[in-house]
Amino acid sequence: MSFTLSIDADRWRAHQSSVVAAVAATGAGEMIPVIKGNGYGLGQSVLADEVARLALGTVAVGTVFELGEMLDAHPGEIVVLQPFEVRDVAAAQAWHFLADRGHRVIRTISSTEALLALADGPGPVRVILEGRTSMQRFGFTSDELLSALANSRVRAAINEGRILLRGLALHLPIAQPADEVNPRGAHTGTARVRETLRWAGIWTAELEHIGGSEAAALWVSHLDDAELTSVVSSCTTLTVRPRIGTRLWLDRSSLKATGTVLAVHPLPNGTHVGYRQRSGPRDGTLVIVSGGTSHGIGLTAPSPASSVRQRVVTAGTGALDAAGRAMSPFVCDGKQRWFAEAPHAQVSMIWLPRGAVIPTIGDQLRADVRFTTSHFDVISGLS
Repeated sequence: MSFTLSIDADRWRAHQSSVVAAVAATGAGEMIPVIKGNGYGLGQSVLADEVARLALGTVAVGTVFELGEMLDAHPGEIVVLQPFEVRDVAAAQAWHFLADRGHRVIRTISSTEALLALADGPGPVRVILEGRTSMQRFGFTSDELLSALANSRVRAAINEGRILLRGLALHLPIAQPADEVNPRGAHTGTARVRETLRWAGIWTAELEHIGGSEAAALWVSHLDDAELTSVVSSCTTLTVRPRIGTRLWLDRSSLKATGTVLAVHPLPNGTHVGYRQRSGPRDGTLVIVSGGTSHGIGLTAPSPASSVRQRVVTAGTGALDAAGRAMSPFVCDGKQRWFAEAPHAQVSMIWLPRGAVIPTIGDQLRADVRFTTSHFDVISGLS
């Protein structure tokens, strides 16, 4: 009983190397591989090994709770993307327990309260300050950033080396910002570029008062290569460090998820099956395949539905779900097949209609899955 991820290792690693080379060609500083959550379905330790092969020194994880495994797997610096928040009691306790191992960890700071909490501590602590972009998730506004850095407690902590500033972080939207900003002297480029350059100008001016070469860095997410080239050419006094996850790791042409066929039951018309005792197609075949909710099967993200067509598809899918019908991710005889009912914990039950080629026990059915919500029993192809 296995839900398997098979990797064409040569092709996958060639893809990684091509991404690293393309980013280097922009003139940006060393890229930061993002290894967060479930490690994009491959696992954090697997990706840490690939980072070592690529000879990259710094990685990023999602939360403080992901630090333990990565501190063991990666010898270099580790950025925690979720901002440090002293008022998040459970997270603050996790930070406390990691204090004696945290000399390689860089915290993201997005509020004055969090910065002051670190300023009053013994230090030293490495931090990146995050600007609030048009993403509107976390971060200082420009006024809040300048005010926080002018605070006497913060300034003393920086001067005394208890806070080690490593730069400014910008998490940009995937879509171009709706509210475009036009900093003086930046009349060309995409809205993401213009927004980045506005923040770069603020940070560069502030560095004149703060000092420190390590702080002269801009950590950015979701700029494409052309945008990176534009930003790098305009920010000659800053090192631009792109953080990249999905693009680096998820080359679908080299990754294949499959479930093992565990049982095959040809059933006469009207036979009821499963927990909910629903009937299937006339003279259909019920196939039991590895892969259930514990593997991420049946888990989907809400649709962005940004176009009319996407809204129609989403509405149609919702109507089918309400009627008890849902499409599985499993492909058999060249077509994606219907669930017989909602997936179970470790297995799924799918219907094949009359006339379809029937698999045998032990066959592998390809599954079109979302890797960031998938967990595999076996990962094969790496050595």
